[in-house]
Amino acid sequence: MIKRLNNLGIQKSKNLKTKNIMKINWGKGIVIAIVFFVSFIMYFVITMTTDNDYNHDLVTEKYYEKELGYQDKINASKNAQDLREKISYKRVKDGLLIQFPETFKNTALEGKVFLYRPSDKQLDFEIPLSNIQNYLLVPDKHLSDGRWNISIEIKHQKVDYLFTDEIVY
Repeated sequence: MIKRLNNLGIQKSKNLKTKNIMKINWGKGIVIAIVFFVSFIMYFVITMTTDNDYNHDLVTEKYYEKELGYQDKINASKNAQDLREKISYKRVKDGLLIQFPETFKNTALEGKVFLYRPSDKQLDFEIPLSNIQNYLLVPDKHLSDGRWNISIEIKHQKVDYLFTDEIVY
């Protein structure tokens, strides 16, 4: 039959005798590499967004809103530094004792004490301030050992004060 095909001018194809083997050239190799790379990246994106072990929250929930009032915080911090008697704190047996200046004693205050735990958002808490003595005691049961950021915001006679510090409890 092959002789007959040759007589008709039809050449025998090489694929008739050899098996069909898929050959990978440069173009196919590059496409396969890109497909594997995109698959690899997509796997990690899906893993990071769905797995709770990789859940990383922002430092604060309303980051951009707080950023807009940053100059007010700078002014309030400067006001706190200009006080003759500074706000201080120390660890005592019952908890964290925060000492306020005598000028704030028995006066109408607005403000709050915010304790922020960088390693665990669930431990953050806030204590509102009102007419206080010269001190505030934060109970020991609210504070676990480790690093805390303390922020004390006070409004006294229409002047804002802000005291911030890092403490290790």
